[in-house]
Amino acid sequence: MRRRLWPRSPAFWFLFPAVFALAVIGIYPLLVALYNSVHQYRLADLESGTPFVGLDNYVATLTDSTFWQALGRTMLFLCLALPIEIALGLFAALMLHRPGLAWLRAAARVGLVVPMATTYAVVGLIGRLIFNRQFGVANYLLGFFGVQPLDWLGDPTLAYVSVMVMDVWQWTPFCALILLAGLTMVPKEAEEAARLETRKRLTILWHIERPYLLPGLTAILILRSADMLKMFDAVYTMTRGGPGAATEFISVYIERIGFRLFDQGLASAQAMLLLVLTIVLSRLYIRYIYRELA
Repeated sequence: MRRRLWPRSPAFWFLFPAVFALAVIGIYPLLVALYNSVHQYRLADLESGTPFVGLDNYVATLTDSTFWQALGRTMLFLCLALPIEIALGLFAALMLHRPGLAWLRAAARVGLVVPMATTYAVVGLIGRLIFNRQFGVANYLLGFFGVQPLDWLGDPTLAYVSVMVMDVWQWTPFCALILLAGLTMVPKEAEEAARLETRKRLTILWHIERPYLLPGLTAILILRSADMLKMFDAVYTMTRGGPGAATEFISVYIERIGFRLFDQGLASAQAMLLLVLTIVLSRLYIRYIYRELA
């Protein structure tokens, strides 16, 4: 009896396109990056080939002070912007969760999707217009308070803040929608009973609603941390990593090494270390936040 080369199960054929896309878009580039990270691969010197260099690229990365500076700027951005997004998102979710606002929740869901649906590159271009020194909206609004025009994208600190403002604008709605979904899972009977016991909103939030918010909060931390560690488009279109190196986050630095200095091997090693850091952060979030549900 001849063995069938292709299974006849419908489940296989439904899963095959997704698995194939994952392999082509995700797994194959990962394997290529891993291969390049242990080889010498310079685009400007392809005649020398791609000899195996072992862990030399990783050692060069770990001893590169510029790499650590870029990573430090990225981690500082994560530690500043992410709590703001979660706090504002939680505030918006609590406001929309109030009884008797069904029509407002429906309209808000539509409005909150707009920033999330905007691509990163467009967000960066919008940021360049908003924070332009000559005709930007930011300086126009400050003029009403008698503040002189600021060089938002020319000052290192202000450029860093400008990128943070645009990221908070784009992703606070995401946090609000995820947390609002968690609040809708809270039993109404439990909330009503808690309101009869106490009028302190923080008490109800901590003892009644917190367990339903933790899964969404964990998802926000994992997804947004990964996004911030690899954010490139918005920063590059808005500041090009400048002024100087003020907004040269780790992804912008890796791009400079790989496509402006043409050292694909070193850039791949840096990208693999960034992947390891993302996995470690995700495991920490799951261990210390999500486990509270157990």
